[in-house]
Amino acid sequence: MDRLSNTVRPYAWGSTTAIPELLGETPTGEPQAEMWMGAHPGAPSRLDRGSGVGTGDGDGGNDGHGGHGDHGGHGEQALSDLVDADPEAELGAATVAKFGPRLPFLLKILAAGSPLSLQVHPDLAQAKAGYADEESRGVPIDAPHRNYKDANHKPELICALTPFDGLCGFRTPEAAADLLARLDVDALKPYVDLLRAHPEEAALREVLTAVLAADPVEMAATVTETAAAAERLGGDHAPYASIARHYPGDPGVIAAMLLNYVQLQPGEALFLGAGVPHAYLNGLGVEIMANSDNVLRCGLTPKHVDVPELLRVVRFEATEPGVLRPEASASGEELYDTPIDEFRLSRYTLAPGGAPRDLTVDAPQILLCTAGAPHANDIGLTPGGSVFVPAGEKTELSGTGTVFRATVVV
Repeated sequence: MDRLSNTVRPYAWGSTTAIPELLGETPTGEPQAEMWMGAHPGAPSRLDRGSGVGTGDGDGGNDGHGGHGDHGGHGEQALSDLVDADPEAELGAATVAKFGPRLPFLLKILAAGSPLSLQVHPDLAQAKAGYADEESRGVPIDAPHRNYKDANHKPELICALTPFDGLCGFRTPEAAADLLARLDVDALKPYVDLLRAHPEEAALREVLTAVLAADPVEMAATVTETAAAAERLGGDHAPYASIARHYPGDPGVIAAMLLNYVQLQPGEALFLGAGVPHAYLNGLGVEIMANSDNVLRCGLTPKHVDVPELLRVVRFEATEPGVLRPEASASGEELYDTPIDEFRLSRYTLAPGGAPRDLTVDAPQILLCTAGAPHANDIGLTPGGSVFVPAGEKTELSGTGTVFRATVVV
């Protein structure tokens, strides 16, 4: 197995302190939003297999050097290049047969210091059709107005490491109408009436469409008045007052009020499937997703918002956010059960004096330490440290601490 050296993405919404504190580093004052672990071409992890001799030094460093496997190699390389060079050796024949010659998932540490964009992801058929359409029209892959960067869907799971706030799925029209009505803002009253006058799907569709299609100047004034009312009322309205402070005048503030507000405690998780509008607001978590960049935004962002395409992809149905808690097994693995196969996330909590845990599996794995000082084989890990394990590699966890395990279902 190989210790990974990972890129931290400095998106503006990132926390300036959460990732450095996890890694035991001094904050620079700049936002550090996401640390990527995987083979995504945008920021692939790097590793050094050296001469092919296992030299795990057990020093716990996070610099990508040490713990080299026995696969040979020529210095530090991108994980994506290693997978491309020999997919079956790295991923296993079953993974390649099921998902193709690429690592199917991307693992991240995500640190939200301010709200992320309100967004939704397409299902697989929508992604394939949308990607093919934009390719046929010659839309550059890096164009700011391009919706589909690839032909894959992007289901995802976020697991809280600290208290974590987010928005997930539509409220019932009745609940959304009550939340808006209590603000007593005249410009919101037509939305309240629409929510109360129509069946669920039509009500949610009409109101979100009206919000996103409204005159920008008029909507900015509505958001300003709404934010002031939310600030006065507090309680259930406090999260939306906070969102408005970060995105003054943004129609996404009103759209956000149509969604369920969720607070996760450490160890709890949310699964976000296709068509479910959501946004992360604040906190530190482990995120895993299918290896895709496809995002359709509906607010809380200066980026492109394609309203017709968004409305085609969103599923206008009220949902109760299903907070996931890990299911423990006799092996000590705590699994976050999800309905898709591109990723499988679980957790191991290693107590002092416990027996080593055998994690050997015929599929690729990334192991991420979030607490303590465990060992993966002879590689010592500290919080934020990670390793890539090729399919079939003999793998044993020992020591004390918390380790998240990312793999696939084959």
